[in-house]
Amino acid sequence: MQTNYRRATLVKPKKRMSDEQIRAIHEGSLQILNDPGVTCFNEHAADLYDKAGCKVTRADEGKNVWNVKITPQVIQETLTNIPEQVILGARNPDNKLLLDAEVPNVYFGTGSETNVFLKTEIKEYVSQDDSSKTMLYPEFIEERGSLKNLCTSAKLCNNLENVDFFIRNVNIQDEDITLENKDVNVFMAALMYMTKHVQAGVVDLSQLDQIIKMGEIIAGGKKEFKDNPLLSFITCVIKSPLQMVEDTTEKLITIAQKGVPVVISSSPQGGSTAPIQEEGIVSLINAEILAGIALAQIVNPGTPVLYGAVPVRARLDTLHDLYGAPEFIHYNADCIQMARHYGVPCYSSAGVGDAKVPGMQATIEKVFAQLEVAAAGAQYIHYAFGLLDKTNVFCPLQAVLDDAHVGKIRDMLRQPVFNEKDVADTAGQIKHTLTSSTKLFARYIRKARRKGLVTEPYPFESEEGKDEVLVKAHNRLEEILGSDGEKLDPASVDEIYKNIPGLLPRERFEL
Repeated sequence: MQTNYRRATLVKPKKRMSDEQIRAIHEGSLQILNDPGVTCFNEHAADLYDKAGCKVTRADEGKNVWNVKITPQVIQETLTNIPEQVILGARNPDNKLLLDAEVPNVYFGTGSETNVFLKTEIKEYVSQDDSSKTMLYPEFIEERGSLKNLCTSAKLCNNLENVDFFIRNVNIQDEDITLENKDVNVFMAALMYMTKHVQAGVVDLSQLDQIIKMGEIIAGGKKEFKDNPLLSFITCVIKSPLQMVEDTTEKLITIAQKGVPVVISSSPQGGSTAPIQEEGIVSLINAEILAGIALAQIVNPGTPVLYGAVPVRARLDTLHDLYGAPEFIHYNADCIQMARHYGVPCYSSAGVGDAKVPGMQATIEKVFAQLEVAAAGAQYIHYAFGLLDKTNVFCPLQAVLDDAHVGKIRDMLRQPVFNEKDVADTAGQIKHTLTSSTKLFARYIRKARRKGLVTEPYPFESEEGKDEVLVKAHNRLEEILGSDGEKLDPASVDEIYKNIPGLLPRERFEL
């Protein structure tokens, strides 16, 4: 049995909340779930909660709306069924992820289905005062998200060293994409170029079986897919505050019945759909996620779930999302601690900001969040690559920059690995070097480099006082997109086209 997994970054979790504050959030969430409870627009879910021992009443006679008061006993019982470990498979088995609620091994990946694909062209500008002086500078071109752009993104992210998993990050808006065929084409585009784990939501529940069948074909069969679930799903069950959406709730129920890994996601906005103070929004989002987790375990005890915390803060002038605010980091760090408290692997958010193009603002907003959220010990961090203008834009150039920055963050979070013998050996090195003619320790560097203990310079550093970061990152982008990549093998593609209806012609997936 394969026991190797993709290498993660093990951290010593940075705690924002005290044990007393964690208990207070937990008790507050239980109180919220018991009174006022959840407004449920899905009759199937209302029946399941009722049979599990919740107090369910019709909220409005004649309408399909129920009030579900989830008791603390139901929450505690369902929490005992949650697997502490979740395996997320991959087309290349070496890229499988092991998410362990008790081990703060951090993985970074993509996320958000953006409508805009921001391309970059490098243009040469000539000084008006001296024509011999020129500079290279990027120009950005907006394109509508398309199937081709999603394929491009998947190929790029498969070749970025610090991308550990792929959540579809481009909304395919081609004219021949419909609600009925979107899901199979999204997963096909991702799996065609991605050898890492693939995850997405489901637009049309009727396509779920076809998506899973696609995964089984690539994995080599039903049993192989169960052992190596190379795709999984996201369900945003709750519309904050505390409203259980009809269609997404049915998707969660069906996915749980099949036992496929699933994210229970909630995304309240502090200051509008949730209180702005952290104790308020965290109590609310924790209650909403617990409601979804409870439903999944009521449907199928042992369903592998991720605690999907996606809190954000509102701008007070426009009520738009404000990802660059420190509160965004505070909310996420708190939720990571709550997930660890319950023994559930945590799906968290970092690496998205409010800047509209790559540059200083984007770097500042992204890196602070990536560093702090990773330091808190979230096992599965999405939004980490390429997002701009909140979650509206995916920019390949920004993804290349983010890859370099996440690499630096991994180095910063690297835990000390030396022992008593290593310290003694170092003392010997110092003694030996002091008696040498050079008094330099250069001869000992190679061993440390082999262990991965010596970080390399910033990959896009400039020379001669120039700022060429974006130009050099663009060169790296072009290099990746011009490479062969690791496409899905033709035999699997043939089998998928024989068995999965709704796919666009093969040439539409070619780059």
